[in-house]
Amino acid sequence: MGEGPHSDSAGGARWRRLYRHSPVVRVTHWINFPVLVILLGSGLQIFNAHPSLYWGNRSDADRALLALGARRAPDGSLQGITQLLGREFDTTGWLGVSKGAHGRPEIRGFPTWATIPGPRWLAMGRRWHLFFAWLFVLNGLVYVGHSLAQGHLRRELLPARGELRGFGPTLRQHLHPRRLRADSARGYNLLQKLSYLSVIFLLAPLAILTGLTMSPWLDAAFPGLITLFDGRQSARTIHFLAALGLVLFFLIHITMVVVVGPVNHTRAMFTGRLRIREGE
Repeated sequence: MGEGPHSDSAGGARWRRLYRHSPVVRVTHWINFPVLVILLGSGLQIFNAHPSLYWGNRSDADRALLALGARRAPDGSLQGITQLLGREFDTTGWLGVSKGAHGRPEIRGFPTWATIPGPRWLAMGRRWHLFFAWLFVLNGLVYVGHSLAQGHLRRELLPARGELRGFGPTLRQHLHPRRLRADSARGYNLLQKLSYLSVIFLLAPLAILTGLTMSPWLDAAFPGLITLFDGRQSARTIHFLAALGLVLFFLIHITMVVVVGPVNHTRAMFTGRLRIREGE
């Protein structure tokens, strides 16, 4: 749907506004932004209590897939060490060892600026994480329910039969910002559709289910969850990877908005209407 074209005050260019985002989509979108930021920060606070990842049910230190730790360098200073799949990396200042609240180096997995709350406070981090996790679930259910009822998923996000054959050209188009800006008025391209669907039906459900699997009282009620994810430690690792996938999606999403027009597309997420030049 769109409004009629009108003359722009500068240069007589003709523009029109396309109705792109419904109120429910806009509200759930803006709720997700702070919710995901707080979930990430509080999740890293919890992770710092034991900054290692494993597979299975056991947490044997010598079998860690990822471990953030520290050791003394020859000069006596603290050195941050990240172990990933058996290989070691010096990550001093970022992971393993970073500046604490008083500016002195301290041993902690992720730095203070990345965790919520900043200081070591595991109990509060868990409270924040649990509260905003349920808010994330409820917000997601509202979005998915509305999208199914209004046909948003079917019309906007499900790829048409012939679109999958155009995956290569669509990928190349993402490397040409001018073409991408001109094409954004048509709606979501194939890569956008696949990325949104992967978040809605893969990454978000994985994060939720693995989070539930790490809860002892839910394990007692639904023991099949541990079997499904091959152990509580496996669920924790998958939870971490799903969260990482959501962060990568968020960063790519912000980058694409900047490329195609940050003012126009951010305004559209408030007003629902995208402003495009006639002929685009």
